[in-house]
Amino acid sequence: VQLQASGGGLVQPGGSLRLSCAASGSISSINVMGWYRQAPGKQRDVVATITSTGSTTYVDSVKGRFTISRDNAKNTVVLQMNSLKPEDTAVYYCKYIGVGFDTWGQGTLVTVSS
Repeated sequence: VQLQASGGGLVQPGGSLRLSCAASGSISSINVMGWYRQAPGKQRDVVATITSTGSTTYVDSVKGRFTISRDNAKNTVVLQMNSLKPEDTAVYYCKYIGVGFDTWGQGTLVTVSS
């Protein structure tokens, strides 16, 4: 499985960005896809996940601001980020968790600054 992430950039506080991740290859019908982020000098942490049946989880700091969704027909997962804060600045990574293995996409930088 290969992942291609896109959509990062520079945005002012309060603004919005949309991250997209496209998966290709041998996609299992049962999987979890998610977004993680790593701020400078910090560990990589989960932001949001979504199962192949649509169940979602969010880290508390993004609840009510971020929405994760997926299109199983297109094997894509999207993270809509609203009301962005400077502390959301990080490199965001897409992750695919299949049966017995997982795959990371390349990171995409999100910078929230005025």
